[in-house]
Amino acid sequence: MTEKERMLSGKLYIANDDELKEDSMRCRKLLDKLNNTSFCDFSTRNEICKVLFANFGKGSTINKPFYCDYGKNINIGENFYANYDCIFLDVNKIVIGNNVMLGPRVSIFTAGHPIDYEVRNSGLEYGYKVTIGDNVWIGGNTIINPGVKIGDNVVIGSGSVVTRDIPSNVIACGNPCKVLRQITKEDKNKWKLAEKEYYDDKTNNY
Repeated sequence: MTEKERMLSGKLYIANDDELKEDSMRCRKLLDKLNNTSFCDFSTRNEICKVLFANFGKGSTINKPFYCDYGKNINIGENFYANYDCIFLDVNKIVIGNNVMLGPRVSIFTAGHPIDYEVRNSGLEYGYKVTIGDNVWIGGNTIINPGVKIGDNVVIGSGSVVTRDIPSNVIACGNPCKVLRQITKEDKNKWKLAEKEYYDDKTNNY
């Protein structure tokens, strides 16, 4: 197996490899372009994202600055939004569903290093895939660690450190991140009522 194949399969690998260095340099050049765009130039950033990532779904937006390792290992669904200063360490795959919102400074880490210092000092490292489902909102300054799976319709509180899988249809928060409670029918009714009041106000005012 090549070092890249080992990396993407979750095995120990060495990053100081010609193929991986070439992929990293490609990514850095694209990030330079993305992060040097005007804050108002969403269209150029979106075009760069279509080249940078494996997939960048329709209606998706990333604010600058943004950083990642390779870009090629990131698959983003439709209507994705990333606020300022997000970091994706994509030495393994990051798969993000539709209608996912990230607050500022959300970090997704697939990269890990051996606990044993002698193995770690040799330059060997590893990466585990991160998966995020549909309709997920992740609060600012949250860290998602290697190998984590987050289900559908989840809210993660800001400042959380997600070290384990999070099931669908829950609110979770904390360090380490834990399920706080299920998202209920009462939650849906509350927010549907607020939505109705908003549109009623708009209709009455215009």
